[in-house]
Formats: sequence, structure tokens, C-alpha cells
Amino acid sequence: MKSKVAGIVFIVGSLYYIIVEAISATFFNSSLIDAYLFHTISELGIPNANSPLFWLMNSAFVLIGLTLIFSSFYSFKDLITKNRIPFYIFTLITGIGVIIVGLIHGGNPLTSGYHTLGAVMAILGGNLMLILISRSMGEFESYQKVTLILGIFGVIVFWIMFFNLRSAYMPVYERLSVYTLIIWSFVSGVYLLKNRFHH
Repeated sequence: MKSKVAGIVFIVGSLYYIIVEAISATFFNSSLIDAYLFHTISELGIPNANSPLFWLMNSAFVLIGLTLIFSSFYSFKDLITKNRIPFYIFTLITGIGVIIVGLIHGGNPLTSGYHTLGAVMAILGGNLMLILISRSMGEFESYQKVTLILGIFGVIVFWIMFFNLRSAYMPVYERLSVYTLIIWSFVSGVYLLKNRFHH
């Protein structure tokens, strides 16, 4: 039952995030394609005329953070056979990081440092968390391999973004390094639901 609940939460959280980002980008003050290519996810969450649905985008950040923490501590932890303490630490760093991104907006000189810290905690911490998870479970099969690939890809893209912060396509790198976590949340939800029937 626990893995079923956690699985559903993972799936709902990831779908909510994808749908909300699409809605926020649709109402953003530019074309939809431009919103995705040239405007960061954080920009969708800044309360100004450009993003009328900023509150909706921020709700998605907070929800995905809570999703990660809840599902991991409620049920997913049972699948972790080694590195449990690092798993808890990285889960909290990632979850709290995304929540900070949702509560403290970018674009404000007074708070942008906290926002950036939250983003690094969420993106770098989250992708390192995936690599850690892939090596901390009892088996290394397709789910763990997908998790490892997502984590490595996310870390690489994060570093590309880090050294290309002034690039016009920086938002693309940002999204790619964030989507690894969203995809992983969805995949983990499916995995937990399937796993439930095997035990």
C-alpha cells in the first residue's frame, strides 16, 4: 500500500509539474517556443507582467519538492539497501532546494542569491541524488540504469549550463537538467506501482 501511495504521488507530482509549466509558458509574455527556448523556468515564477501565472509555476516547484521528500521518506527508502544516510541527505537537499526556488523568486537582487542556491541544490543535488540512488539499490537492472543515465546526463548538462550562463540557449540546458528529475519522478512512480505487484 505504501509503495502504491508513493508511486501515485510521484506520478501526479511530475505530471502536475509538466502541465503547469506548459500552461505558465502559454500565458508568458512571448511565444510558447520562445518561452521554452529563451526564458528560464525561474522566469515563469517571477511575479511580474511577463508571467501572469507566476503563482501557478511556483506551486509546481513547491509540490515537486514535497513529492520528492514525501515519496522518498514514506516508501522509496525501503528499496535503498546501502548509502542510506547520503540518500536521505541528498533527498532533503534536492527537495528543500526546489521548494526554495518556489518560495524565493529569481530576478530580485536581494533574494536572487537564495534562489540560485535553491536551484543549485535542486538541479545539481537532484542529479547527484539519481546517481547515488542507482548505485544504492539491491539490483542494477533497467530502472537503476535509467536512473544512472538520467543522473549523469543531468550533471553534464548542468555543468554546460554553468559555463554558458550568458548563452541565449542557457534556458534549454536548464530545462534539460531539470527534466531529468521530472522524468525520474514519473519513472519511479511507475516502478513503485509495478514493484508493488511483485512483492
